[in-house]
Amino acid sequence: MFVKNTKKLTLKAARLMGDKALEKCEEIGKSFVFTVVDAGGNVLYTQRMEDAFFTSVGIATDKAFTAAAVKKGTHVLTNIVKPENDLFGLNLTNNGRIITFGGGLPVIIDGEVIGGVGVSGGSVEEDMAVAQAALDVLPK
Repeated sequence: MFVKNTKKLTLKAARLMGDKALEKCEEIGKSFVFTVVDAGGNVLYTQRMEDAFFTSVGIATDKAFTAAAVKKGTHVLTNIVKPENDLFGLNLTNNGRIITFGGGLPVIIDGEVIGGVGVSGGSVEEDMAVAQAALDVLPK
């Protein structure tokens, strides 16, 4: 229902995640942008709430891209890109698309990363909560 047998995200799954994300955004009381990308980082679905920052469209997309690319939540990168660490400057790669603060999570089915979700519009913690709420509609 959510994911085809080929372990690819479907538009139907992305929309269901978007619906859950919207519920969480309304609960928080802020306007967000929510994006889903496939395993190759290509946008499958984006929704922008009224009054969401227009800059959040690019940020949400890049958070989803980053989560799919590095196969981890974007919050995991925060400390490893500091100047004293080996991956300093990682955020400058891929034309600056790598986001190193929370709000992007990989979509994982049966241990395989099949995409990513990205959220922008609130605090890091709020963005992460919306992203997690969206993932919670998928089968474990």
